[in-house]
Amino acid sequence: MVKKVYLVENLDCANCASKVEAALNALPEVQEAVLTYATMQLRITAEDPDALLPKLQEVAQKVEPEVEFYPRGGAHTHHSNTGEHEHHHDCCCGHEHHHDHDHEHEHCHDHAHDHHHDDDHEHEHEHHHNHEHTHEHGGEESEDLKPILVGAVLFVVGLVLDHFGLKWPTLGVCLVAYVLLGREVIVTAVKNLARGQMLDENFLMALASIGAFFTGSFTEAVGVMLFYRVGEYFEDRAVARSRSQIMEAVDLRPEVVQLVDGETVREIPAGEANIGDIVLVRPGDRIPLDGIVVSGSSRIDTAPITGEPVPVSVAEGDSVVSGCVNTTGQLTVRVEKSLSESMVTRILDSVENAAASKPKIDRFITRFARVYTPIVVGAAVLTAIIPSLITGDWGKWVYTALTFLVMSCPCALVLSVPLAFFAGIGAGSKRGILFKGGQSMEAMSKIKAVVMDKTGTITKGDFTVQKIVGGDELLELCADCEQQSTHPIAESIVAAAKARNMELRRPEELEELAGRGIRAKLDGKEILCGNERLLTEKGVSFPKSREYGTKVLVAVDGVYQGYLLIADTIKTGAENAVRALRDSGIETVMLTGDAEESAKAVAGAVGIREVHAGLLPQQKLERLQSIRETKGAAMFVGDGINDAPVLAGADVGAAMGSGADAAIEAADVVFMTSDVAAVPQALRISRQTARIAWQNVVFALAVKLAVMILGLCGYASMWLAVIADSGVALLCVLNSIRILYKK
Repeated sequence: MVKKVYLVENLDCANCASKVEAALNALPEVQEAVLTYATMQLRITAEDPDALLPKLQEVAQKVEPEVEFYPRGGAHTHHSNTGEHEHHHDCCCGHEHHHDHDHEHEHCHDHAHDHHHDDDHEHEHEHHHNHEHTHEHGGEESEDLKPILVGAVLFVVGLVLDHFGLKWPTLGVCLVAYVLLGREVIVTAVKNLARGQMLDENFLMALASIGAFFTGSFTEAVGVMLFYRVGEYFEDRAVARSRSQIMEAVDLRPEVVQLVDGETVREIPAGEANIGDIVLVRPGDRIPLDGIVVSGSSRIDTAPITGEPVPVSVAEGDSVVSGCVNTTGQLTVRVEKSLSESMVTRILDSVENAAASKPKIDRFITRFARVYTPIVVGAAVLTAIIPSLITGDWGKWVYTALTFLVMSCPCALVLSVPLAFFAGIGAGSKRGILFKGGQSMEAMSKIKAVVMDKTGTITKGDFTVQKIVGGDELLELCADCEQQSTHPIAESIVAAAKARNMELRRPEELEELAGRGIRAKLDGKEILCGNERLLTEKGVSFPKSREYGTKVLVAVDGVYQGYLLIADTIKTGAENAVRALRDSGIETVMLTGDAEESAKAVAGAVGIREVHAGLLPQQKLERLQSIRETKGAAMFVGDGINDAPVLAGADVGAAMGSGADAAIEAADVVFMTSDVAAVPQALRISRQTARIAWQNVVFALAVKLAVMILGLCGYASMWLAVIADSGVALLCVLNSIRILYKK
């Protein structure tokens, strides 16, 4: 089976999207179809999705006639981030869509794009993602508002006339206002009815408002349509703005780079920069591609990637990642990763792809929406008939039934829940946390224990001299003996000596003793550099002590001189991260293949109380299963290729971005910054997102149920029902995106 992503146009209603998705999934050739309204993308899993595309288009257009599918990167005029184009089509949920396809593209970018610059685009556009889009949003919004404003004025006139008891003038004014406000809804309802779609929002809204006319509630019929149009207008704008804000928050990819070519600097498209190229980054510029600083020094604002507000100093030899902002000095950077592999592209791709992985709550809402409308419509029919037969008051109960019809569309639910997870994924990406889907985020929100590897996760994975007992002379002597060795410990000793500008000498004799250390002759003296076993074999007495790390003991002519303590460096903030996890009620455990003494020392330093050391990959997985049984849902954080099995086997697998590709592929979440602090951040974002999604569900259903009860008691008008429908949907949309602005 092949997975393929297509762009979707002319679909701006979440409920319609779910109907199209259901129709596509009913095809026998389709293993899975996921239509993500938040990113306007269709993900198809089938034997040959491209060959199937015409049939997919045909089936979709039976549900939504104007919907169109395009291959990603295809040669058509794409939509902008806001999704506002000039198509003038009718959505089956009554949205009057005005999409402006007046974009004069010589460069077919969209904002749900790959942006790998592999489509032979001619880069003739201005910088800053301009792309020559002629967005006449102000004009479009004015056109949308004109009938609403005129209808509102006529509605007020109708209210005044009705107040004075002028029945026929009131009816005349209300009819004009109703046609002006409801024409698109009525036309669309008739079209959908011809296609067999009786229970769509247009039909139900038309039925409710026309029914109000027949019950003599002229102004109320107009008011229903007016409030509906106003609610839909603001809802459409809120959704478009939300999608735009989320994508803009994570789309940090450069259009061009300043390539250093000898003595000159020339501007080239970012996609044409190759690994090894030297690029210039001026103060105030965003770092375009991942690389190494070749010359210059500066302070880097990493907040766009990590969310951390404190700038980081960089100089020659330091790594820099794309998306960060150079704040002070000028830098030249050697490109280490192409645009398609750089962090900014990985972040955007992650957000776009992750949105297609629907969490359980989203799938539940989709199924619920399919039965909600028929149930409410059925309740409306029963409300109109049964009490009327008993009481004889047909006018009252038919009116009550009409209020039920107004609230029978589940748009607030099917729109806000996936949007909440999309916003959560965007919020994580702003901090260098890449969730691989809503499912991963939902699972993370339920985590009870965090299990971490040691090397590369809690520690940096590089050996450094942590302590010198015997003075700098001891370090210099040891470095003299170790400078020919390629062992990581030897390299760390030599690096420490060079950092102190020590001039190293070559020993007259040098002998490496496997598993023990080095014996050398320098200035006629016998030097021993090695572990306790070496000195014991040579009969050298020395004091014993327990410390975290590896000791390199030094003896000269059989006399003990002191030792160097070599240890992996614990990541800055690891202790605070573990404390944050503990404060939020999550237990922490360390699983490592390292020696028990070293593992316990690191765990003690950062505050992890449970340690299991000396484990093989399979043993890690077995131990994880037992932790899950005793503590609940478990998340594993690792970075090595040996961690891939346990990452895949955990409830949530999280990989450090600096780790092995196999680990990153197996993980559900990737921490691009390789910072331990990202672990509690990711858990907090996941919990907040899940909480917001459920808030929307409970709020929408509670309001609708309350209005239904009030209607049965005779206290709810159709105006209130419209607010319970469109108004609640708008509030849920706004609630969904607030996670983007949480610190």
